[in-house]
Amino acid sequence: MRFINGKAGRLTAAAAGAAIAAIALAACSSSDADPATSASGGSDDTMEAASYGDFTVQLSWIKNEEFSGEFFADSMGYFTEAGFDAVELVPGPSTGAAELLSGTADIALSDAVSIGSAVAAEEAPLKIIGTTYQKNPFTVLSLADGGNIATAQDMVGKKIGVQDSNTALFMALLAANGLTEDDVEIVPVQYDPAPLTNGEVDGFIAYLTNESITVEAAGYDTVNLPFADNGLPFVAETFTVTDQAIAENRDALKAFLYAEILGWTDAVNDPEEGARLAYEEYGADLELNPENSIAGAIAQAEDLVVSDETAANGLFTISDALQASTLESLAGAGIELEAADLFDLSLLAEVYEEHPELVAYAG
Repeated sequence: MRFINGKAGRLTAAAAGAAIAAIALAACSSSDADPATSASGGSDDTMEAASYGDFTVQLSWIKNEEFSGEFFADSMGYFTEAGFDAVELVPGPSTGAAELLSGTADIALSDAVSIGSAVAAEEAPLKIIGTTYQKNPFTVLSLADGGNIATAQDMVGKKIGVQDSNTALFMALLAANGLTEDDVEIVPVQYDPAPLTNGEVDGFIAYLTNESITVEAAGYDTVNLPFADNGLPFVAETFTVTDQAIAENRDALKAFLYAEILGWTDAVNDPEEGARLAYEEYGADLELNPENSIAGAIAQAEDLVVSDETAANGLFTISDALQASTLESLAGAGIELEAADLFDLSLLAEVYEEHPELVAYAG
């Protein structure tokens, strides 16, 4: 897997700022640009950068290395240079659907099953406009000398610790493998894997880049049952918005995606710095373990964020094949949707069409 390293492979902060300024200038003439920031009317026909005010992002999880791209975009000034007065990163855990529908968030980082469930069951007017993770990071984590869950059938008769926000995901995993909730004992848990390590549960819903790393680092021999390899290869950490936002705030969303591409490219190129931003700055109050944060940041950069697809077409893109596998995953869980019901990738396509250099930059 190829990463861009060194000065030749990375835009400097100044160059990135200039690039963002270009997209902000282009946005000034759009329908949702503030008239006060449009053409100045002067004889030189100059234009000021667009201003999109404040923006709220609902994160799916706590402020750890999982959001190092967002931390880069904020700390490097990419959001500000894109035209936002401030971008608030609201910690989860949350699927983001409720916040989007209530209007308390402008964009949410979520996953295809959670959003697909809301769209199918509630006709929620939500769309995925891009994804950070090309691969589903969820896993059933177990201990080798405990539950030792290496296959889906190994879950039968076992106690599985499932967080409330991950219930739909786990039910989808069961359905994708021909199982039902009657085949397992679902134990409500929070996000601390202590119930696994103290023997209260045999398996625990976790992230491959988070709890799996922390439990192994604590000296346990772990076993993973990755969702992606067991019937649910869906996209995760998806950028999700309302249909109304796409219709009314298109330029703001494009500027946001542009800044995020810059931030996540920095995170891929320098995962250790992304981890530092988490444990020393944005998540300083969480007392994150630096070694675990660095391991998680490296793992997500190498295994989840960058792929052959992103190398060819840019970060956050979702290929037709990945859309199809995501929809197949949902169908296996009883969630029947068409691609147009769940995805609107036109904004991201426009960003790359207007700035093709970002493909190589982010590749």
